Amino acid sequence: EAAGMRVLHENDQNCYHTTSFGTGQLIADALDQGAKQVILGIGGSATNDCGVGMAAALGYRFLDKKGKELIPIGKNLIEIRYIVEEKVDPRIREVEFLVACDVTNPLYGPDGAAYVYGPQKGASDEEVELLDQGLRHMARLIRSHFGFEVHNLSGAGAAGGMGAGAMVFLNAELSSGVELVKQMISFDDKAKGADWIITGEGKLDSQTLSGKTILGVLSSAHVNGSLLAALCGRISMSDARKEM
Repeated sequence: EAAGMRVLHENDQNCYHTTSFGTGQLIADALDQGAKQVILGIGGSATNDCGVGMAAALGYRFLDKKGKELIPIGKNLIEIRYIVEEKVDPRIREVEFLVACDVTNPLYGPDGAAYVYGPQKGASDEEVELLDQGLRHMARLIRSHFGFEVHNLSGAGAAGGMGAGAMVFLNAELSSGVELVKQMISFDDKAKGADWIITGEGKLDSQTLSGKTILGVLSSAHVNGSLLAALCGRISMSDARKEM
């Protein structure tokens, strides 16, 4: 919600300019309240900042080639030359961070955060290309600063690169969002013996097959021998049953 599309007016939805700073503020508040485990749900974001906004709220600083601190937005990723950690909140090293992530996209490239999700978040074709360049640059910077290769990690491109940012800045573990939720609510135990399982999704399309909720429910239905009914606001698959 803190960095979500639906909290913005349509005219303000452009991931070239938005930030995940609010997510970092929520994490800081959780730390103030003594949280020892934080679960981040990173779907539906309005951002493409590789999590630098979230990190900035927790004390990370991102500087350009002249040593000037940059505003942590997608537009400025390409300008970051230095990551400064001296003021990072030390409490984040004492907390377990679990990230509920429902997609498997890499950080950049044709299947990455900018090209797949940028247009949905208000970015123009030119801005999408620049955002992708920024994510490529961040991958190189992360590799040189942290010694961590993030690009091809499953889910690195989730929520505009927040998947990669959470792994790097929070030492977080990425989990399938639906599998994490299923585990938390003992879904498979509740589904045993069911003839039908009914689920829903706003739009059934190719992204559904990248790990979204409906696919996780389908896996449980297969294990249990249950039939699955999916209520969808929109279907854009020629033959959804065949593709799934």
